[in-house]
Amino acid sequence: VWLKFRRTTLLEALKHYWKYEATTLPSGVDSLLVYLNATDNPPKETPSMDVVGLRKKVGVSLVAVSKIVPDLLVPWLSQLSDRAKALLTSGGLSPINEMHLYEFLSCVATAVDNPLDRSNFIADVLSNAIRSIETAEVQNAIASVDGLLSFMGISQVAADPSCVTNEEFVKKVTTDFSVMFSSLNQLLSVGKRCQEAAKKRPNGGLPVQNFGALSGESLQHFPDEGPVNINDLAINDPFVPLWPRLLPTLIRVLDATLRVWHPERQESLLRNNIQRYALAISDDEAYLATKQENSVGGVFGKGGTAGSIVSGWDRRSTNLTPKWSGWFNELRNNCFQLLGLLSAQRVIFAPELAHIYPQLVSVVANPEHLRSMEHRHFTQYLKQFIEILMLCTPSTLYQSHLTAILGPVFEHIQYRLKYTWDPIIGNSGLSMESTKPLGSDNCAQIANQLSSSGVESWLIAYYARGGLFVGDLDSVTAEAAVEKARVELTRTFSDSIQSVLALKGGWALVLANKAKEEQAMKRNDPSKLAAGPRNRVSETDGPVNADGTKRSQVDLQLDARKLARIDKLCHFLLLENEQIAGALVVTIIECLGYPDAYSCRRCTRIVHRILESVAWVDRYTELIGYRLFSVAVNLIVNEPKWMVGIEWDMINIIRDIYGRLVLGQYFQPGGQGLAVQQSRDPNDNSRFEQSKVVDKPLQGGGILVIPTDLPKRVLSEIGISYDDILTLDKSLTEKRSAKDQKDVLRDLLRIAADRSQQSDGNRGGENGLLERAGAEESLLHQNLRQPVVTALPEKLVTYSMAQKDAAKSAEVDIVNYHGGIFE
Repeated sequence: VWLKFRRTTLLEALKHYWKYEATTLPSGVDSLLVYLNATDNPPKETPSMDVVGLRKKVGVSLVAVSKIVPDLLVPWLSQLSDRAKALLTSGGLSPINEMHLYEFLSCVATAVDNPLDRSNFIADVLSNAIRSIETAEVQNAIASVDGLLSFMGISQVAADPSCVTNEEFVKKVTTDFSVMFSSLNQLLSVGKRCQEAAKKRPNGGLPVQNFGALSGESLQHFPDEGPVNINDLAINDPFVPLWPRLLPTLIRVLDATLRVWHPERQESLLRNNIQRYALAISDDEAYLATKQENSVGGVFGKGGTAGSIVSGWDRRSTNLTPKWSGWFNELRNNCFQLLGLLSAQRVIFAPELAHIYPQLVSVVANPEHLRSMEHRHFTQYLKQFIEILMLCTPSTLYQSHLTAILGPVFEHIQYRLKYTWDPIIGNSGLSMESTKPLGSDNCAQIANQLSSSGVESWLIAYYARGGLFVGDLDSVTAEAAVEKARVELTRTFSDSIQSVLALKGGWALVLANKAKEEQAMKRNDPSKLAAGPRNRVSETDGPVNADGTKRSQVDLQLDARKLARIDKLCHFLLLENEQIAGALVVTIIECLGYPDAYSCRRCTRIVHRILESVAWVDRYTELIGYRLFSVAVNLIVNEPKWMVGIEWDMINIIRDIYGRLVLGQYFQPGGQGLAVQQSRDPNDNSRFEQSKVVDKPLQGGGILVIPTDLPKRVLSEIGISYDDILTLDKSLTEKRSAKDQKDVLRDLLRIAADRSQQSDGNRGGENGLLERAGAEESLLHQNLRQPVVTALPEKLVTYSMAQKDAAKSAEVDIVNYHGGIFE
């Protein structure tokens, strides 16, 4: 077996050699296909772990080879298809082997020249998977939540608790679920491979009807920025024609899965000593919360968490109970990823699916589904679907396709994050005890609370613990899991908003490329276009992106479309829909105060983009000038320990707000650089002249032409005198550099911080997150500290030498203790 494993590794490495010399390619792929069905010697009823590992390696190698040289395998596509069908009908392949085989065939098929032939071949490859999810048994299972619970063997436990360990029943349920999930997973895997191949085509995956736009000089009008029919999309992506058949089933699977977590269903499941584990986290999720290195052997290794959720049982056991949590995770995440794929392939906007779109919205934006998800579910929902949907929606379809989804989602995020962090920062009646996860010992108590106190009160406590049910997990790991769920939710939200506002990811690279081009034109130096970052060796002589990757002609067209979306999506999110804009901005403001430095730092960048976009809009004045400014100022004045290291970022927000709303100054993107002072309106001295880039946030944005006193009111509320505020205005007007202005603000806020410390003392108690930073950590008092550099000793004393001296001293003490009788 190990010789076959080593040969598989060698054959995978030859994929780069075969690009130039393909003589041995057919025999190499044939060997890999033979190894995919390898058995033990002598054969065993259940393959050994070595054979399972070999098969996985072979499957990965087949996919790797097909991604590098798919065009060279096209002449043998019919023979490869026959071999694959023979392997699939043999019954000896595991679900993951079948998935690898489907991916291998799909990668080869994407190199077929004729679009119709490509689509027909992919449809033929996936015909078994689609038929499997269209069977009456699967359709009945996903028609309702009761059907799904029965399909997974959960409902039967109420009448016969012993069925979960009945070997025959366990085998049947496991096989049935495996068939349904494997079919969905095969569709997802093949769909992703087809999408990746479509992006690598000469037109970059754009509809062929726009080849004229690709070669034209105008980059302002894009015919594909709107609904594109499935036939046009299928020219690049052969998976696309399958969606009208697949999507209705996907919607029903997701709807039934999410309904399992509705409060009334949770109440029922939590009361049963076995059924409750369907709601639990899996052993794998518990392992991730321990933050152990993979070197310990993973979940089943030494120090692993196998058997910790359902005490004494793990997913390998002949027991359904520990399998349920993993099954639900797989099913839910698979659905979210398929929806992300649907968005990335732009089929969700196709006219052929317009009649199904309302059904999709009724599930993905269902308020009951949103509020019933655990934090770990909602994190995946944001990451795998919502972020991709926002990035991939054509700019002409924001109102028609995003409003119905983003409005409820952003409103719910604000609600969820508030009650998640309130017990931590002490803003609610719940204590820190409420953040402890639900365990097997208090399930009945929580179920009773749901029926006695009502859903709304129950949900507040539900969010405080991240919605987690940890079964029999030990308390230390359980609390780590809650902390992980809390911060991951907040960080995923901030990262997603950064991505859609072009502050990170692919859209940020577009802005970096634009800045690079402008710099090259300004210096009249075309060589700048071929220069990547200094810390990366360029692999091409032609134009490169700002990150050093190769830049082709089609990238110019793709970047032009992304640049148009950057401006329009920012405008849509912040200025076109009050429900979306209000919930989004308020949530970002509240996130600044949540004690997680990672999220806070990223939210400061988002705040600058918000200011650049809407500071000039009157209806935002109170929200920005009072609420946001108050949060930023109080964070600096209170000096919480968790904020050490990001104080300058927060002071820069204060500078950006005060300059735009009070002094008539605007700044470069991100609040950087010299403040640009706008002149007073010659016809009305109480007004400033608006900046010329007011409608261009990426160039600095605008100011509030009629200054507001709201930021000054905030300063007076924290004890800053009227004279000090006048002095501040004069200093910020005379000193325009970023460093000088931030130093002025720091010196002013130090006064309020000293008063706050005297009146409140060192707060925080048992919650170290909220303690005031010490004098050595405080940014406000840096200039008051005297630098002390101790003189170096004449004789070098290393740590090991100091340890030896300490050991000698200990020996002397022992001798003295015994009175020196052994001398």
